[in-house]
Amino acid sequence: MSLVTQLRSERATLNASIQALAKIETEGGTLSAEQLTQFTELEAQFTALTSKLSRAETAERLAAATAKPLSEDPKALDKPASHISGPFNEATKPGVAMAQMVRLLVQAQGNQHAAAEMAKTGGYGADVHMALSTVTPGAGGVLVPENFSTSVIESLRPKSVVRSMGAVSLPLNNGNLTMPRVIGNTQVSYIGTEQDIAVTDMQFGDLKLSSKKAAAIVPISNDLLAYAGVNPRIDGQVSGDLATSMGLSEDLHFIRSVGSATLPKGLRYWAPAANVLPAPAGETLQIVDRYLGGMMLRLEAANVDLNACGWLMAPRTLRWLQSLRDGNGNKAYPEIDLGLLKGYKVALTTQIPTNLGAGGNESEIYFVNFADCYIGEDTNLAIAISTEASYKDANGDTVSAFQRDQTLIRVISKHDFGPRHVESVSVGTGITWGAGM
Repeated sequence: MSLVTQLRSERATLNASIQALAKIETEGGTLSAEQLTQFTELEAQFTALTSKLSRAETAERLAAATAKPLSEDPKALDKPASHISGPFNEATKPGVAMAQMVRLLVQAQGNQHAAAEMAKTGGYGADVHMALSTVTPGAGGVLVPENFSTSVIESLRPKSVVRSMGAVSLPLNNGNLTMPRVIGNTQVSYIGTEQDIAVTDMQFGDLKLSSKKAAAIVPISNDLLAYAGVNPRIDGQVSGDLATSMGLSEDLHFIRSVGSATLPKGLRYWAPAANVLPAPAGETLQIVDRYLGGMMLRLEAANVDLNACGWLMAPRTLRWLQSLRDGNGNKAYPEIDLGLLKGYKVALTTQIPTNLGAGGNESEIYFVNFADCYIGEDTNLAIAISTEASYKDANGDTVSAFQRDQTLIRVISKHDFGPRHVESVSVGTGITWGAGM
């Protein structure tokens, strides 16, 4: 048994003991002093073991990355390989190992033991075989091994505009994360000899994140899944579809969700009232440029570090700004072609609507210090598979997976989102630029 497997097994045992103690209070009981001590000790052991496991996983990845071939003789390249670790040698790519795991579960009709045997006899990577051999069923489906789920979360970065702009990802501890923040600065004064230093109090607040359950459903053609056995690109496509669906869902909520006990609060509703700026009448370059500068000024006046700031807007808005000309016919913002606006990164997303307002033609613009935005996430993912369930398509119509000969893959993740300082967010509302494009 490898060290990584052994550590995972030990941690699972510790977690079972912790959950058993936690269940006592969940059911209305009270922990005794001895049980409280035991809980604290188990928690410390779990944390230490998690750190040790992380180091072991890192060492294992580095060992695999630096492994040398059995023979460095150039002539040996002409000899047939004696062993292939996986059918397409793609298990190390982010998300692909999980896609292979999902596909094998589909082929085995959800039987994880049969899927594990298929991975073993089919020449898949040892990581896929081990994952299918050790995964445990959960309330939300089969729990994905942490090393797989971590790679899937990392693959979301290019798919989620909020992540790609620099939002910081941090793990949730038992589903919660509290980050202290300074909301009032100390006052520094100069004093003379033997004068007392004036006492000033710093004001503190907390950013509290708690896990919210997000579910994404991805329909995949059964013909496509069957063809994956002879085409290595299919696993990458399955992985990409999962990441895209999860990324779009994240952006929708991280940008505009009102927030509740079950929903994360988005940037639109984190922004203080003074930082929400209605668009002025008129679309001349002078009006537009002054308005964009006003959004930036809100952050500058709050002493926000602008180094990691950036813009978010709908494609319609960005393309209109890109086509805006000055009095000489030159592009007003030629730097948009380089992914910048007024010197800061700019990204577009369809998750910012263009049908807001009474007229149904308004949109929004965001200027945010993304280094001050945090995604607290649980690294556990759960997947469930069905060939009989139904789902709603983009038009809201109910579709039967059975009739379409599709397999539905549901991925459940848990996370929360928020800025450490709300002053790091400014929002432009009532944007009708480009509504006629």
